[in-house]
Amino acid sequence: MAQRVIAACDGASKGNPGPAGWAWVIADTEEVPARWEAGPLGTATNNVAELTALEQLLTRLDPAVEAEIRMDSQYAMKAVTTWLPGWKRKGWKTASGKPVANRELVESIDRLLEGRTVEFRYVPAHQVDGDPLNDLADRAASQAAQLQEPLGSDQGSAEPPATPKAAPAGGKARGTGKAAGGARRTPKDGAARTLKAKFPGRCRCGRPYPAGELIARNDDGWGHPECRTGAAAG
Repeated sequence: MAQRVIAACDGASKGNPGPAGWAWVIADTEEVPARWEAGPLGTATNNVAELTALEQLLTRLDPAVEAEIRMDSQYAMKAVTTWLPGWKRKGWKTASGKPVANRELVESIDRLLEGRTVEFRYVPAHQVDGDPLNDLADRAASQAAQLQEPLGSDQGSAEPPATPKAAPAGGKARGTGKAAGGARRTPKDGAARTLKAKFPGRCRCGRPYPAGELIARNDDGWGHPECRTGAAAG
């Protein structure tokens, strides 16, 4: 039996609140991503997505095995490691006397942590050569938020698109600036239509796109028009 498990979790909300998703990833003995799962949340805030990701991960981990959980959400981490004892003493009220937000999720996580040995480790998000577990969880949560479909290695899903080492400044793809003022268009070559993104997101190529940029339908969601595949164009 493994003596220690290393995992990561992350949540995403395209609009905050907006289309949201959660994801977790568990590493093998070499700290390489081995299993991952992601799921949709409909419309939710980023904080709800982050807490849900942690809750889902804890339900998948063996309570008897020590775990290291890596997260890029200081809110979710502090909620269950720093603020939780005070909230409980105050009858689930904040220091200002207001009801604790997302109480049901926090209480569920509190119950799941009982009797476990868990070390929480903060890792910065969206870093070149950053933590590979957090990177995969980030991409998976973003993909689940965009597609609003469950994904994961146990379901035979391919790993979410990799993030390039050097994305263009601002995350904008070349070739889309001229049409930035348009609403919708149908290319003359018969390709699928493009439209303005209502929410910021991440293309299948791994690069993000801001709200208002022209995007097109891909095999696995929406993204830069030049990243469409032949299957998506048919």
